[in-house]
Amino acid sequence: MSLGQHLIELRRRLIISALALVASMVVSFFLTDWIIWAMTEPIRVVAEQRGDTEAVKLMYSTITGPFDMRLRISFSVGIILSAPIWLWQIWAFLMPGLTRKEVRYTVGFVSAAVPLFFAGVYTGWLVMPHIVEIMATFSPEASANFYEGKYYYDFVFKLLLVVGVAFIIPVFLVALNFAGIMSGKAILKGWRVAILIAVVFSGLATPAADIVSMLMLASILTVLYFAAAALSLLLDLRRSRRAPELTVPGPPPTTDPLA
Repeated sequence: MSLGQHLIELRRRLIISALALVASMVVSFFLTDWIIWAMTEPIRVVAEQRGDTEAVKLMYSTITGPFDMRLRISFSVGIILSAPIWLWQIWAFLMPGLTRKEVRYTVGFVSAAVPLFFAGVYTGWLVMPHIVEIMATFSPEASANFYEGKYYYDFVFKLLLVVGVAFIIPVFLVALNFAGIMSGKAILKGWRVAILIAVVFSGLATPAADIVSMLMLASILTVLYFAAAALSLLLDLRRSRRAPELTVPGPPPTTDPLA
């Protein structure tokens, strides 16, 4: 295909992806009531703990705030719902340029990355209520907690996105091993640094007062790191067994005419 044909093909793929995103956003917009109800469950828990529902509420400081929040939620959820379509469009555009072996590896990486990402999002969803509840305990008794809708949404979805992306990092480590950039021993050798990074990341992603959530997130990331190192070691062992043994040729045999 010529450059012009590639550009036409890319435009077609982008149009299909955009239409799928818009359709998913429309569907997601009708689900925002349920999503907002689930997101604000920690706020209701804090209100019950205080015994005053008027002192703990989700608020909007602008006239268009409620609509903006619903639009943001529908866009985020629409990206997730339309992911199978736009991922396939990316795959279909790149697949003709890949070899059969590269296609097999790509399918394997995507098959591992997608479940890990959603597992990370689910873990972030489990951690989020504890963060909201623990942070509310630092408010004085005479104060009121009014959570701005825009910032509350940003906090929840950024937390889910960051934790979801963190769960995919082991897949990239295995990909580096496949590419021959890092060996399994090299990955395992940096376990001390990896644990430190997992703890620091968990501490930044969760409040300092929420020790339980930080330890849970750091433990999961550490387990995923060692799983990636173990898989890389197995792949290195498999490649070493398949590699032909190098034999050093010896000197040619000499014949003694007097023998």
